[in-house]
Amino acid sequence: MKTAEIKRRYLAHFEANGHAVVPSAPLPAISDPNLLFVNAGMVQFVPYFLGQQTPAYQRAVSVQKCIRTPDIDEVGKTSRHGTFFQMNGNFSFGDYFKAGAIPLAWELSTKPIAEGGYGLDPERIWPTIYLDDDEAFEIWRSVGVPAERIVRRGKADNFWSMGIPGPCGPSSELFYDRGPEYGREGGPAVDEDRYMEYWNLVFMQFERGPGTTKEDYPILGDLPAKNIDTGMGLERMASILQGVDNLYEIDEVRPILARAAELTGKRYGAHSGHVASESHPDDVRLRVIADHVRTALMLIGDGVTPSNEGRGYVLRRIMRRAIRSIRLLGWQDRALPELLPVARDCMAPSYPELATDFDRIADYAYAEEEAFLSTLRAGTTILDTAIAETRTAGGSSLSGAKAFQLHDTYGFPIDLTLEIAAEQGLTVDDEGFRRLMADQRTRAKADAQARKTGHVDLSAYRSVLDAGGPVTFTGYSEVSRESTVRALLGADGPRQAATEGDTIELVLDTTPFYAEGGGQQPDQGMITVGGGQVEVLDVQQPVPGLIVHRARVIRGEVRAGEAGFAEIDTTRRRAISRSHTATHLVHQTMRNFLGESATQAGSLNAPGRLRFDFNTPTGVSPSVLRDVEQQVNEVLLADLEVHAFITSLDEARRIGAMALFGEKYGEEVRVVEVGDYARELCGGTHVARSAQLGLVKILSESSIGSGVRRVEALVGMDAFGFLAKEHLLVSRLAELYRVPNDQVADRVEQTVTQLRDAEKELEKLRAQLVLGGAAALAAQAKDVRGVAYVGTEAPEGAAGNDVRTLAQEIRGKIDPARPAVVAVAARSNGKASLVVAVNAAARGRGLAASDLVKAAFSGRGGGSPDLAQGGGLPAGEAPNLLLTVEKAITEA
Repeated sequence: MKTAEIKRRYLAHFEANGHAVVPSAPLPAISDPNLLFVNAGMVQFVPYFLGQQTPAYQRAVSVQKCIRTPDIDEVGKTSRHGTFFQMNGNFSFGDYFKAGAIPLAWELSTKPIAEGGYGLDPERIWPTIYLDDDEAFEIWRSVGVPAERIVRRGKADNFWSMGIPGPCGPSSELFYDRGPEYGREGGPAVDEDRYMEYWNLVFMQFERGPGTTKEDYPILGDLPAKNIDTGMGLERMASILQGVDNLYEIDEVRPILARAAELTGKRYGAHSGHVASESHPDDVRLRVIADHVRTALMLIGDGVTPSNEGRGYVLRRIMRRAIRSIRLLGWQDRALPELLPVARDCMAPSYPELATDFDRIADYAYAEEEAFLSTLRAGTTILDTAIAETRTAGGSSLSGAKAFQLHDTYGFPIDLTLEIAAEQGLTVDDEGFRRLMADQRTRAKADAQARKTGHVDLSAYRSVLDAGGPVTFTGYSEVSRESTVRALLGADGPRQAATEGDTIELVLDTTPFYAEGGGQQPDQGMITVGGGQVEVLDVQQPVPGLIVHRARVIRGEVRAGEAGFAEIDTTRRRAISRSHTATHLVHQTMRNFLGESATQAGSLNAPGRLRFDFNTPTGVSPSVLRDVEQQVNEVLLADLEVHAFITSLDEARRIGAMALFGEKYGEEVRVVEVGDYARELCGGTHVARSAQLGLVKILSESSIGSGVRRVEALVGMDAFGFLAKEHLLVSRLAELYRVPNDQVADRVEQTVTQLRDAEKELEKLRAQLVLGGAAALAAQAKDVRGVAYVGTEAPEGAAGNDVRTLAQEIRGKIDPARPAVVAVAARSNGKASLVVAVNAAARGRGLAASDLVKAAFSGRGGGSPDLAQGGGLPAGEAPNLLLTVEKAITEA
């Protein structure tokens, strides 16, 4: 039975029994700050189990995509560990309990295949229960399981808890006897290889209290509503129903493994049992490839892209392990174009979106492989040298400094350094590496914090916040207001007053000034306090809730506690607001043309200009950029209303508001809409209508990292000014070429082509000029202790290739039976260089071109015995270089 069919039957069985079919949550666990990825079927239902939310249904069924990152290093070592897996789950929220869950599981397991079940032999199913769970025991007896096949086990095996205060309870697991060829008789307590667990029923009937340890499981009492959480391992059930030995043999994995084996010429299956044999490491690597390629497909499909942080780093790591594994098996070409389509075909029957979205998935995957292969080529060479040096010195551990250099300079990941070093019998000073990484992060954080705090001690900010509470921001609705100076801060901490010329930080109780955030630059302006006035240069929020104005006193004196009047620079604010609204429009329009995966990765909204970073695996063509620009300006012409409102996070998602991937949001969020065209979560300031932007002109598009592109654009009068300058330039060129404006581009292209052709002709002429005298120079060779020596200067400005060719041409025109040395000096850009050519007869006399060059450059320079070169001395040294070579021949 195919895995997709196992999934279909599971959903159909429980839907027929009153369960709402709930789609799988995406793999990234965005709603749970404690998890990178969803690792169990119950994760998306946790708020219901904890009583934080009321479910819209009392019974639910799902097939959840899961990833468990702790298993990454175990993949390949056994036949049961994988990073990606699927968990069939059925759930009851205070509806049915043990008496409902056990019969439902038994029915689906044993019902004949022709009737929609899995057709398992009921005589080979062994349930386990918690030690004192007599209720579950009696229910299993009632469905027909004999007492001798119901196994009581302790809390380590059959009691479930989240590890934190909350629901907990006994569990009942279902094991299937795969037969005597898989191990000893006696049930799950004797051999869990022969008896494979495929289903776990968790009965959440108790609650753990606070302040307890995971090991104690203290029970405080019955929960008000008893809940059911069950999980069936889809891959495990597939291995049972498909009659295969391990998870790598099921229909969703085996084709990937088989293709990897075909590419590398390896044979999988020499040892395919539960634990991989050390004598068959190829099997281990093939398993890594199959698991990791499938996992990468599913992660990219759910919006994760390779990066150096968080989820993206996990993806990058598993992709690199797969790529390196197949290279170790002998495949040196690109691997993912051969393997990823196979994984797609395996998984698309269950997840059709993998087929429809495959072009995007492949773009990211193939680009990551290309980047890694480049890193691998450079980093492996450096690492191999470091390993050799460590061994030569008698060491057994690679230094943390070397590992850090590989990571920081060459982008070589530490886990790969550890892996390769271990293969060579060396350890790595991992602690030293981590310390250097921590130092680097500390410096980076300090630099970033200095931008926000101006090096003021954070405790000073917290004291101000604790004393007066959060500062109220009114800048959405007003650009000036009366306020009170809550505090003044200098470099040495709080102060009572500041006078003309002082640079200070000023905190108001209420302010219209926008603090830098969300990519939007801060407001600037003036604050008048009593008889003093300060110019606000920057506004930051060094600790949440506290808005701090960086300012310079330009007149009089200001004192803490005085009333004041704050007024922002409205020209600057309006220009920034136009840029911010334009960024929203560019974001939405990029998604329109490139797909939903073109999500924002960063932005800068400054007066009159914007910078928008977004995720996409390849460059954006000029034609698409033109279309994006045109569509954005059409929205401007439509003069759509820009509207901002506060709503719940759930409602914002329901109406399709875009959120930054991975960002944490509170229960209430601010949504900014531009008509029906764009809708996004945003805390920045915006225009009232789209027409107020005037014009958006995209200037450039470029790469700023793997899978991340950057668009820069001008907005409003800055865009008009740019176009006006371009118009003047085009008009001037049209005047010079005496053609209409629309023909300027063609004429410029013709001119550039002509110039390139002329340059090529000049190169030919220069080469002919340089080489034209080769025969005459050879004929005038000087005898130096029986060696024919030619020392000459090339024409000034001669190209390096021409100088080398001249030396070889002269050498070729001297009788090969006669020892010959040719030295050609050249002057270019104020520097002197030297090329030395030596024939075979001279090499037989012990002369080497490389030695002669080093003699001329005091040990520098290099090449082969027959041709070498050096450079870098002042141009005036050219004649001396020739004399030095002649002297070296004399002394040889």
